Amino acid sequence: MHKRKTIIRDLSWLSFNSRVLQEAADEAVPLKERIRFLGIFSNNLDEFFRVRVAALKRMIELGSKAKMHLELDPESILEEIQEKVITQQAEFDRVWNDILREMKKQNIHLVNERKLNSIQQKFVLDYFDEEVRSYIVPLMIESIQAFPVLNDKSVYLACTLAKKDKSIPQKFALLSVPVRGLSRFLIIPSRNDEQHIILLEDVIRFCLPNIFSFFGYDSFSAHAIKVTRDAEIDIDNDVSTSLIQKIEKGLKNRKKGKPVRFVFDKDIPASLLTYLVKRLGLSHKDNLIAGGRIHNFKDFINFPDAVFKNTRQRKKPFTHPQLRNANSVTNVILDKDIMLHFPYHSFNSVIDLLREAAIDPEVVSIKITCYRLASRSKVINAITNAVRNGKFVTVVLELRARFDEEANIEWKKELEEAGVKVLLGVPGFKVHAKLCLIRRRVNNVTTHYGFVSTGNLNEKTALAYGDHCLLTSDRNIMADVNKVFTYLEHPETRESFLKSCKTLVVSPVSMRKQFTNLINREIKYALQKKPASITLKLNSLSDELLIEKLTEAAKVGVEIKLIIRGICSMYTENKKFKLPVHAISIVDEYLEHARVMIFHHGGKEKVFISSADWMVRNIDHRIEVACPILEKSMQEEIKEIIGIQLRDNIKARILNNEQSNQYINPRNTRKVRSQVETYHYLYRKIAAIITLPYSPILDESIQPIE
Repeated sequence: MHKRKTIIRDLSWLSFNSRVLQEAADEAVPLKERIRFLGIFSNNLDEFFRVRVAALKRMIELGSKAKMHLELDPESILEEIQEKVITQQAEFDRVWNDILREMKKQNIHLVNERKLNSIQQKFVLDYFDEEVRSYIVPLMIESIQAFPVLNDKSVYLACTLAKKDKSIPQKFALLSVPVRGLSRFLIIPSRNDEQHIILLEDVIRFCLPNIFSFFGYDSFSAHAIKVTRDAEIDIDNDVSTSLIQKIEKGLKNRKKGKPVRFVFDKDIPASLLTYLVKRLGLSHKDNLIAGGRIHNFKDFINFPDAVFKNTRQRKKPFTHPQLRNANSVTNVILDKDIMLHFPYHSFNSVIDLLREAAIDPEVVSIKITCYRLASRSKVINAITNAVRNGKFVTVVLELRARFDEEANIEWKKELEEAGVKVLLGVPGFKVHAKLCLIRRRVNNVTTHYGFVSTGNLNEKTALAYGDHCLLTSDRNIMADVNKVFTYLEHPETRESFLKSCKTLVVSPVSMRKQFTNLINREIKYALQKKPASITLKLNSLSDELLIEKLTEAAKVGVEIKLIIRGICSMYTENKKFKLPVHAISIVDEYLEHARVMIFHHGGKEKVFISSADWMVRNIDHRIEVACPILEKSMQEEIKEIIGIQLRDNIKARILNNEQSNQYINPRNTRKVRSQVETYHYLYRKIAAIITLPYSPILDESIQPIE
């Protein structure tokens, strides 16, 4: 008997990050990708500490209230987190050392300041003088009464300065490694058959005498340290302060948030470590984690390509077959719906749709939601040009998109300068729905068209995130999209417009109720001994009420299939289940980001794509949309893609109660790597243009026509 009805979400998340680490450990994964996965693992863990661990620490301050809310003592959860993180850190170090050995076999050497030959030493000194020195401002921390606030996105070198003859006392200093101004990686001269790289912090280590010698010291050491801070923004209730001012104030406070983790080089001198822990106001109850020489491994996501020979390039996205030879994306959509599947289909079709709307004299207005945008957004370029062409453009910009707040504040300024009407969401709710509504008027007849997507309107992430996007002019769907925008423009309507949606399923007004009703219907069919099934693909499944419903369904014989990339708080194994729950997680080259819900519904299947995970925050505290897929061939296409993923036996892990991340054993069955298989499945739809050789594994001879 489990004490809790569900698995603790934070422990489930750590299990997900272990799957990322598995990708880094997999020798079948190309070396550059293995390094990238280590970077992703590190970045994920940083955000986990900044948000989730910080939240648990806040709950400890609440005392008994938090214990009632969690059903467990948050201190106990933190202890389990610390234990798992230390275990993962040991595995991380093992994998990194294995990768270093593999790099050496390929004549790629990551060298430190002690391994430079005379030519490399001169190169590094010259680089330091020309590029690095101006960024370096040492902090003599023993002389500073108020200890400096350490940026949680930075790596610092904690330095010990000494005199070999001990004629003067040793001192401590801090140096910030300037990775914002310079690359973390410096390729240095080497023999023709080798590639040598040195990290920026090791360049600084080599040049410590140049920095500190005028103090009279002749012995130097430097050890990497890193602080992770509480990243949650507290938005106060001061109604006289605008949202943007509150966000800006919160961002400033974030930089001074409480430390929630301190990572240090395990070889750091004990005296220096004790001093730093004391000055930072930490104790051994905090997350003090001994690591290797290298911290902020997230930068390794951008490890230099140039050092690798014969690197495999990602397969290029291809244009959807029905848009391939079309003169106008708009004309196609006005005639029939199109379903795009990223990153297999090109995101350019979405950009083309917006570009066409920007120059179409019959387009009156464009309305669009933006959550996370590319740094040089083609979406923004298209809609600002629409304003110049006399269109009325409205952008709903979510300023509270975590870690994108600063970027979105800048986008707000740029959009308003261009004449775009910018809406900053709804008080109390994040706007997470991905919607676009284009209004066109021809001969006094108004037509609405646009799209509903599961992913961000971001051409950069569309190359790496698995998502679905429905381009449509369906009257019922677009009528509801229009209602959502009307609500966003006039939230004082008290959600009446959202409640009047008849086709879209919208949170927070109807999503929980409608999906609960659909599960109940499957339960009813199962009790009547009729076919009943539910298939869910989500990033996260942690909503306890919906999990309780799924558990009830499994007990009466509803066939349940789950594809959950990240958090899965459902106990998927239970002797009371009439049919075993098939639950997997796929972590591969692309980030599985799409949300899909399929209900058997008495043979009249209900298929939805959605921006919402099944988490309390998405269902009850965000503006989200689930869109039914009404066209039969599109339903079949999505079901086929989901079916391919359910057959994955290369990158799929079993989500059991222990979440031990066991791979599915292919045994004697054909090997299926779902992302490769999906690419082939979608690409074969243009077989009328080109005959494709088929392979269940990645075949580099197959190139998209672009």
